Amino acid sequence: MFKTTDTLINIRAVIHVERNSQKGIIIGHKGAALKKVGTLARKDLEQFFGQKIHLELFVKVTKDWRSNANTLKRFGY
Repeated sequence: MFKTTDTLINIRAVIHVERNSQKGIIIGHKGAALKKVGTLARKDLEQFFGQKIHLELFVKVTKDWRSNANTLKRFGY
C-alpha cells in the first residue's frame, strides 16, 4: 500500500520468506533486525521523496514462493 498526503507518505510493505526460520532471522531478537531495516529504509525513502514517511513492515511466510510461477508473476517477476 502506498498512500500520500501533502505532508506524509504511508507505505505498508510485506517481506516474503519461504520458511518460519527465515522469518525469525528477518525479525531478529525482540524485533531488532526488522526495526533496523525499517529505520534505514525510512531514512532513505525520506531523502528520496523529500517528505516524511510512515513505513510499516510485515514478514510473511509464503511457502516455496521462489519456485511458484504464479506467485513470482504476482510479485512482478
